[in-house]
Amino acid sequence: MEKPVSIRLKGAELLPLSVRSDRPGLLRAAGHLGAIVLGGVALWHTRGSWWAVPLTVLQGWFIAFLFNVLHETAHQTPFKTRALNYAMGHLAGLAILMPYEYYRCFHWDHHRYTQDPARDPELAVPPPPTGPALAWYWSGIPTWINRVRMLWAHGVRGVVRERWVAEGKRALIVREARFYLLAYAVLIAASVAAQSLALLWLWLLPVAVGQWLLRPYLLAEHTGCAYSPDMLENTRTTYTNAVVRFFAWNMPFHAEHHAYPAVPFHALPRLNALLAQHIRNTEAGYPASTAAVLRFLASEEHAAGNGTKAVS
Repeated sequence: MEKPVSIRLKGAELLPLSVRSDRPGLLRAAGHLGAIVLGGVALWHTRGSWWAVPLTVLQGWFIAFLFNVLHETAHQTPFKTRALNYAMGHLAGLAILMPYEYYRCFHWDHHRYTQDPARDPELAVPPPPTGPALAWYWSGIPTWINRVRMLWAHGVRGVVRERWVAEGKRALIVREARFYLLAYAVLIAASVAAQSLALLWLWLLPVAVGQWLLRPYLLAEHTGCAYSPDMLENTRTTYTNAVVRFFAWNMPFHAEHHAYPAVPFHALPRLNALLAQHIRNTEAGYPASTAAVLRFLASEEHAAGNGTKAVS
């Protein structure tokens, strides 16, 4: 469903930005996955030393931000070849315990009902105000609990009750969850057979640590923005450095993405040049975005239930 924005681009401006190509996505995927491989090699060879601490954080950032791969491939925009979108989407989904087809259903409703308190699934469980409760939320542990419960319900019990999953999709969601659970079982069995802790040190621990970087990034996307149908005022764009933009697949240009979700990630900087003056919520860097989020969460406005965002 097309959502309103306060400015409409002409077709001659928008169509060149909407062209899909495999090359930018393959280059970005090679860089992102290559960083994970190199980070894993470095982490494995430094385990037991103090170097393992910063390298775990770095590896956690790389893996946790595969969420952005999942997000982009859910839109089927990073690659022209559909099979590449599906392959990368499932790879990312497996890495972060978020099944790809299920996320597509969830995310479709998010775009369809952005900042609609009654229908946006990302507002289903708002984040708590600042303090220990927010730190618990920020840790990502509630997210892992919810994802394990979701996989159990879908994959083991065969039950899909989420309102954003259409009746005709539910059998697919069950099959997908069972495939993911089978893949995890195979990985665990292989680790036990090999008597190896590689999965723990190179994947599970880093991705858990990486939540402390992913949560504030995701909270900055909409938290404190208006409950409005206008994508240029209900979403925040954060101007950040090239390294963050690389691993976030240009999603810091988030208002631009919500205004025109058919535009691939690699064209968002050019889209920003056309829309920047019309975006209502912008910050210079994630420290500033996080400060804005914290101010809002501590405000009376948040206590009244206005403009929050909960992240899947």
